[in-house]
Amino acid sequence: MTITTAAVQLRHFTLPLPAGLPLLNANQRTHYAVRARLTATIRSAAMEAVAEDATLMAALAAAKPGPLYTRAHILGILHPPTRRRADPANWYPSFKAAVDGIVDAGVLEDDDHTRVIGPDMRIGTVVKGGRIVLVVRGLEPGEQWPNLQAVAS
Repeated sequence: MTITTAAVQLRHFTLPLPAGLPLLNANQRTHYAVRARLTATIRSAAMEAVAEDATLMAALAAAKPGPLYTRAHILGILHPPTRRRADPANWYPSFKAAVDGIVDAGVLEDDDHTRVIGPDMRIGTVVKGGRIVLVVRGLEPGEQWPNLQAVAS
C-alpha cells in the first residue's frame, strides 16, 4: 500500500494537544487506575485534535477506506510549563497515548515498528500549563528517517 493522493498533499502535519492537559511521566509512581484514566484522557485528546483540524479531516476522508499514511516519522515536542530543566523522554507515556489516539483517528493503521519511526522526543518552548505536540511526517514505502539501516547494522 502506498501513500494516498490526499497524504501526498498533506506530507506532514502538526497536532498540538491542549495546554494544561494532565500528562504522564515515566518517573511518576501512579496508581494503575489513575494512570489508565490519564492515558485515556490523552488518547482521547489526540483523537479530538485530529477531528478539529479541517484539513486533516479532509485528507482522512480522501484516504478512506485506508489510513492517511502507511508509514510515518513522529516527532514529539514537550512544551514544559516552566523553564526548569526537563528530560522530554520521561514523558514517553504521554507521547505513546497521543500516538495511540492518532491511530484511533485513522491517521495510521497501527503504531508498530513497521509503520512508525519514533516518537522522537524533544523539548520546546515554555507554554503555560505545559503541552505536548506531535509532528507527523508521512514516509514513502521503504524510506527511512534518518538512515536507520546504517545505524542498525
